[in-house]
Amino acid sequence: MNIKTYKNIYLVGIGGIGMSALANYFYSQNKNVYGYDRVKSTLTENLEKKGVEISYEDNINSIPLVFNSSSKDQLVIYSSAISNNNILSYFSENSYDVCKRSKALGLISEHYYTIAVAGTHGKTTTSIMLSHILKQSNVNCTAFLGGISKNYDTNFLLSDESKYMVVEADEFDRSFLSLNPDIAIITSLDSDHLDIYGSYKEFIDTFQKFASQVKKNGYLILEESIVNKFETPKHVNLFTYSHSSISDFYASSLNFQSDKINFLYNEKGKKYNNNNVELSMPGNHNVSNALAAISACSLLDISNKCISQALNSFEGIKRRFDLHVNSSEKVYIDDYAHHPTEIIETIKTVKKMFVGRHLTVLFQPHLFSRTDDFKHEFAQSLSLADSLILLDIYPAREKPINGVDSKMLLDLCVNNSKKLISKNLVVNNLENQKIDILLTIGAGDIADLVVPIRKMISS
Repeated sequence: MNIKTYKNIYLVGIGGIGMSALANYFYSQNKNVYGYDRVKSTLTENLEKKGVEISYEDNINSIPLVFNSSSKDQLVIYSSAISNNNILSYFSENSYDVCKRSKALGLISEHYYTIAVAGTHGKTTTSIMLSHILKQSNVNCTAFLGGISKNYDTNFLLSDESKYMVVEADEFDRSFLSLNPDIAIITSLDSDHLDIYGSYKEFIDTFQKFASQVKKNGYLILEESIVNKFETPKHVNLFTYSHSSISDFYASSLNFQSDKINFLYNEKGKKYNNNNVELSMPGNHNVSNALAAISACSLLDISNKCISQALNSFEGIKRRFDLHVNSSEKVYIDDYAHHPTEIIETIKTVKKMFVGRHLTVLFQPHLFSRTDDFKHEFAQSLSLADSLILLDIYPAREKPINGVDSKMLLDLCVNNSKKLISKNLVVNNLENQKIDILLTIGAGDIADLVVPIRKMISS
């Protein structure tokens, strides 16, 4: 399948963060782009402004006339989050060329020198930092990102000249196995998506397979603590990085200053100049993400001066430690954290920034299966908050699991102050509550609350 031969592209689930990046790519290639999504969003509105035709009704009558009958110039791409969809069923049952988003991404990557960023945590931050360094260094890249870069206000970067492609390699549904990268970064291997993998062993084995798909004489870059989780393929060059120990690439002289963190980055056995970074995304985990990006850029022979200057100008990512209000009276931070390890790191970073202040965490659990699999770990991480507010579980693609709900999780938490409220009551509830520091976290539609909460706190 040569993805360049298709002229008309239809994306089922076009409003997703990964799907909308694909839609932007095809639009940039002068393809006719159409799509369906369940709800209108900023991402879909931006596509519509470009002329992309989008339907919000799961009805085959909404399919554009150009797709009335199948032909060789038509491609239908669907998100793995889509199920029981009439439009997708119509295309699948009527001999159209249909493929998953991950396969389409893999086919596109065949035309580039591909840098794929994988891991349970840090994929989005690392890939956006990496893309920013490449762009600011005039090496440039085409990038498919899992978040919105604040520097460019987009989840897709395009370069007509650069041979490099940066892609977030998602382990959900084994999607990353569609890639054969030249460079693979694996940031972390905490257990997740056990509804897909069944066991942690299968989870690790699949990452092992991903690592084995790096091209011959390519590079595998691993966070130091996960090196012993699986065997390094013999045909690749292994490099490691760490924010806390001496590795091939490592940090030193870490200095936490208000809402920034300063550090020096180093390469084992080499003396560096111009290697000071002032990072606007605080937290040791973000130093680690920066080191992953630095490692790849160093292997591409980008100068220390370019790397340092790019990271110093990095403005961050929407919904990744997103500081909306910061005053002596009130602070509001929003973050995408939805796994226990991510929640621990985020809360620890907030407490280190704002010592002695009262932290209220508003969390929306994401997926019944994840909540069930890690209920004790979630309870431990959430109990670090001074006050806890839980929303109902965001189901995404899942059906309810008997006995698994937010009350079950709340009962396991040991916060002195804790409660469960409905999403539609959050803003009114917070208005009647004394807020010092508020942290909203979750991967579901809790994002809908960010603007109204910010307005309420700012007023």
